[in-house]
Amino acid sequence: MLGSPLVSIIIPVYNGSRYLREAVDSALGQTYKNCEVIVVNDGSTDGGETEKVALSYGSRIRYYAKENGGVATALNRGIREMRGEYLSWLSHDDVYYPQKIEVQLNIMSHEQSPVVLYSDYDIIDADSKYIRTHRIGSVDPDEFRLALVMSWPINGCTALIPYACIRSAGMFDERLITTQDYDLWFRMAGHCRFRHTSDILIRSRYHAQQGTLSMSKRCADEANQLYTRFLNDLFSDRYVPDQLVAAISGLIRKGSLRAASAAVDLGFRNIASSGIRSTIGLRSRLLLLRAQASVLTMRAALLSAMRRLCR
Repeated sequence: MLGSPLVSIIIPVYNGSRYLREAVDSALGQTYKNCEVIVVNDGSTDGGETEKVALSYGSRIRYYAKENGGVATALNRGIREMRGEYLSWLSHDDVYYPQKIEVQLNIMSHEQSPVVLYSDYDIIDADSKYIRTHRIGSVDPDEFRLALVMSWPINGCTALIPYACIRSAGMFDERLITTQDYDLWFRMAGHCRFRHTSDILIRSRYHAQQGTLSMSKRCADEANQLYTRFLNDLFSDRYVPDQLVAAISGLIRKGSLRAASAAVDLGFRNIASSGIRSTIGLRSRLLLLRAQASVLTMRAALLSAMRRLCR
């Protein structure tokens, strides 16, 4: 990395007047100064309150308003408008620490090829009060796509992304409402390495109005479909039983039980096509995981039915 490359901080927002100012201030307050801040209003319906906050910054930011289409459409609009060599996504309800961009560009300067940097982060509540620090732990870049299935290895707002990686992988899938980030990371990891750093660079807000909470059923449905596709991409042509079993266990822990069941079926297909005879242990593990997923599915269905009866 030569000189002082321009970094584009993109802030998609929908009905976010309560938190937007804190987010924009944190983007404008970076110790690394060669940044542009792009705010994309995704069709807010709050009587112009979100737009009022954005317009109060005048020429200090670049502001675009569009019809509502979901966060992926807002991010893609920002990407199409960006002029920088690097993308840094900031949710309107999250906050950057002042050194976020500077720390990551210093690390990036030692990389020989495009790499996506991501970090640990603090969690705050609706009133910006500290809750806890979330330590992700390092993931081998060669195992990053598997980690996307097994756990939650990345908060996208901690990332600094070379535009070259976007050119290689494409932009966010606008058909996805809640899982557009993991879909892109999975595709991007096929072209660029993902490298974790232990720096704490953002404050990630947890509150009841978040999309993953307010659209929990849609999120679960999308996640199951997404993980099933990931597994087919990872294992359809490979016989890697230990990794597949680990992935199924991870999906069960995450509550993506339909994807876990689909992965068990994939495991049995792998056994049938592998030509390897010594598969008794693997069969037993797959049957046990299938039973575990079935029990949890029935428990979830029972709890859902009880909630409906109690209304």
